[in-house]
Amino acid sequence: MQDLIETAEDITRRSKTNFMVSFAMLPEPKRDAIHTVYAFCRCTDDIVDEEGDEESKSARLKRWTEELEKGLRNESTHALLNKLSIIADRFNIPAVHFFDLIRGMRMDLEKARYETFDELYEYCYHVASTVGLMCSEIFGYKHEQTKQYAVDLGIALQLTNIVRDVKADAEIGRIYLPHEDFNRFGYSEQDLFDHVYNARFIEMMQFETQRARDYFQKARASLAHEDHAAFMAARIMDRIYYRILQKIEKKQFALFDDRISISSFSKLRLAAAEYFSKAPLEYATLT
Repeated sequence: MQDLIETAEDITRRSKTNFMVSFAMLPEPKRDAIHTVYAFCRCTDDIVDEEGDEESKSARLKRWTEELEKGLRNESTHALLNKLSIIADRFNIPAVHFFDLIRGMRMDLEKARYETFDELYEYCYHVASTVGLMCSEIFGYKHEQTKQYAVDLGIALQLTNIVRDVKADAEIGRIYLPHEDFNRFGYSEQDLFDHVYNARFIEMMQFETQRARDYFQKARASLAHEDHAAFMAARIMDRIYYRILQKIEKKQFALFDDRISISSFSKLRLAAAEYFSKAPLEYATLT
């Protein structure tokens, strides 16, 4: 199997994820654990995103779930899943988070539309907040309220992804923005498919980015001061994704053009700024 010849760090590096910058700040044992968790998440996501019909993907996801169950007993044919079990034991990561993540990935096979934000929130929780909760156990925390930071930050990051990738997702038949929001602003799914860029689209995307911004703010309010240092990697991700959100707004939501991103240099600069920051990030004044 692929994970027998490719390490968790290899998988993380190959994915060119924004998380690589924040992972680099961790001490080696925690960095290795985070790479393992991320590799599990990446491999699970790949099952859903790879080529093939929904039935075959569902079958592969079912087999992956069964292998996870075996891995938690150190009996899987996938070295990655056996290692994940070791990491889970070492850092007391509840297994429910792994299965919740798979449930979220399965949602991508079962539905391509969301009627309400409540429905979308459930999806975001399963595919993103669960990852934050896994990582929280690795970072270590002194206050239970800090876990809410992981939950809310996960929602904020996923909402940012949804806004940024609205064009690409629509091109493969997925629309994550709630149907109720389309109705609210008088913008149709067909408009989205046709890449109609007008005042209604801009107003809807302003609404969506403000919702993401609200979750960034909620997250910051939940991060206990005593856990500030331990969550350096999460805070760096916080800052990077918030900058992406700002760039989307600065470009007037020109989301039908090239995918909006920030450079590797900018990510490193933001990471350094957060590393040397002596106070919680103030989003309104972030430059």
